[in-house]
Amino acid sequence: MNIWIMLKLLHTLEQLRKHERWTRPQLKAYQDDSLRRLREHAYAHSPFYQRFHKGFFDRPLAELPVLTKAMMMEHFDEFVTDRSLHLEEVRAYAAQGRAGLPYKNRYRITATSGSSGQPGFFLFDPNEWMVILASFARSQEWSGVKIDLTHRQKMATVASLSPWHISSQVAATVKSWWRQSLRLPATQALSHMVQQLNDWQPEVLIAYASMVDILAEEQLAGKLHIKPSVVYAASEVLTEKTRKTAADAWGDEPFNQYAATETASIAVERRDCRHMHFFEDLLIAEVVDEHYRPVPPGEYGSKVLITTLFSRTQPLIRYELNDSLRVSAETGSCGLPFTALESIQGRVEDDLELPGLTGGRAKVHPLIFNRVMDIARIGAWQVAQQADDGLVVFLRGANSSGVDDVLIHQLIISLAQEGVAAPYIRVEHVAEIPKTASGKTPLIQAYRPSSLDERGPDGSSSKPD
Repeated sequence: MNIWIMLKLLHTLEQLRKHERWTRPQLKAYQDDSLRRLREHAYAHSPFYQRFHKGFFDRPLAELPVLTKAMMMEHFDEFVTDRSLHLEEVRAYAAQGRAGLPYKNRYRITATSGSSGQPGFFLFDPNEWMVILASFARSQEWSGVKIDLTHRQKMATVASLSPWHISSQVAATVKSWWRQSLRLPATQALSHMVQQLNDWQPEVLIAYASMVDILAEEQLAGKLHIKPSVVYAASEVLTEKTRKTAADAWGDEPFNQYAATETASIAVERRDCRHMHFFEDLLIAEVVDEHYRPVPPGEYGSKVLITTLFSRTQPLIRYELNDSLRVSAETGSCGLPFTALESIQGRVEDDLELPGLTGGRAKVHPLIFNRVMDIARIGAWQVAQQADDGLVVFLRGANSSGVDDVLIHQLIISLAQEGVAAPYIRVEHVAEIPKTASGKTPLIQAYRPSSLDERGPDGSSSKPD
């Protein structure tokens, strides 16, 4: 990272700090003005939005149609506001793996993994990318990490090593003598990962939530010997069990970070209040039910619609993320004007559907399994649904006499209380929990036929009018 990027980053971060001292009315006025400018830009430069929002140009945000990733990717060339950008050329460039260089000497490219459908490509111009960098810097600052030119830090990130993963792009931009960074693939063998972390001795550790749990267990087992001052958990649900294990291992709970490739940081936990807060000066988050109706604070929604106020190359207006969130009904005690995010349940895709006691299918949320595993004091685990609706429970470590039968019995009882007919359950003890292609170890692996495609908000074709 050259000195000019660093100076601009610090300047942008200072502007964000000023926003944190606003009153709620000041924040609302800023959002309204930013949204107006975002929509004006989209309507002037995106043929897609000129059609998609036809008849809605003067309507409030809550009345605008919902945008899905499938829609955006299907109409990419008309969606973007730079007419020189074309999806096939972006794909061809990404296939070359030249992630360290800006595309067309201007754009940073990031891509989603495609875990919930087809991969999505997202491009950011220099101004947008600086806001992305500042949002991650703010995330670290909220945890107590000092961000300035006088503090050098050693970081370690355990995540996807895809060159187009947003964390890879951010790391490539900020890597310098001032910001020494080690990136490890989450798919790496655990023993090798532990050895490299022991050699590196990071002051800041960033990892998938499931990897935080695994590494904390390694620390408690006496295999990992690191002393990070701050640990961040991202990309997956941070469970209470992981919080406790990490606190036992390193003396402090990990900081929860809710982010997405499309938007960068959405909400982050603060040290002074230990609550997550939305970055509402950068985006607007609408928590809605499965029919896109607003969900009141204190209740979980089925989806969240994100409007990214700083996006210009690919304007995201009411962009759908399949995450189940619960907004706090109370204002935070830290004095921020930003809404507090009370809890993240996970993605809709994490829910299981199993045969019901009275017929049909019953939806089962991952929290049902969390409760049983926490009570049983199980370490690392994963529940994988099979094509015949049977469940395989993977447990890390050696078999403990009698534990398997008790666990199966408790799971059947808990599932019955949710209206689920008793499924066949098998317990397997493994050296390592199975990982996805990106290296995550999700607690729940729902069976999804590969033929499932992505539909629009009403279940119809994703083409705009």
